[in-house]
Amino acid sequence: MTGYAAASAESPRGRLSLELRSVNARFLDLQLRVAEELRALEPGLRELISARVSRGKLDCRLFLNESASGATPRALNAAALSQLKDLSEEARRAFPDAEPLGIADVLRWPGVIAESPADEEAMRRAATELCRRALDELVASRTREGAKLAASVLERVAAMRRRVEEVAPLLPRSLAAYQERIAERLREAIGSADDDRVRAEVALFAAKSDVDEELERLRAHLTEVERVLARGGAAGKRLDFIAQELNREANTLASKAASQPVAECALELKLLVEQVREQVQNIE
Repeated sequence: MTGYAAASAESPRGRLSLELRSVNARFLDLQLRVAEELRALEPGLRELISARVSRGKLDCRLFLNESASGATPRALNAAALSQLKDLSEEARRAFPDAEPLGIADVLRWPGVIAESPADEEAMRRAATELCRRALDELVASRTREGAKLAASVLERVAAMRRRVEEVAPLLPRSLAAYQERIAERLREAIGSADDDRVRAEVALFAAKSDVDEELERLRAHLTEVERVLARGGAAGKRLDFIAQELNREANTLASKAASQPVAECALELKLLVEQVREQVQNIE
């Protein structure tokens, strides 16, 4: 399902901003784009988002606009500096002609500038609150879209149910018409209609064209779609499975079609089922 949400707030180090963008996908595909200095916040954001969203390709972007007024005192991380120095010396031995690290390179190295524990905790709280606000907005947007998709699916379910109820009375007529054709052919072939032969042919035809079970299963699947949508919540994967079952029954109905009206009904059912499958791909 599609959606967009954004939130921003002041943090100890400047203005922190978070964006969420969601597009349709069958499963949850979560991509986080977090600035290097905010990398420690990524696991918490991923956990928050996964708890609220279960389907869709979702991009989360977190960035910081640092300001002088929002800056807090920082210190160099002695351990990180020592490790970087050792690595630099080892690299210089392997590549004697390489340029040495500059001050700017050292200061940009992850972990060299240490943040105070209080600053880190404040950033974590700010990012968590931003993520929750953005998720509320995104979920509300997706809920509105989901309601429209659900209404569209229910319209097609109602159309399928009408077609199923229309085709059910046609089956006895098809059987009677077939009986008449068999009797007519026997009269043309041997000059009379053999009742036993006619009954045997009609029984065989009835067995091959019996679709009562298929119609009953179609009704049951349509009722299940309505029940799932009425219940609310995440329903996309369940509806996707039911749509596959509806398509299976429509195919069986088409293969057993004993008359042109039944065949046309089966074809229309398959078209409606395919439209439902396209829609439920977008429902969470």
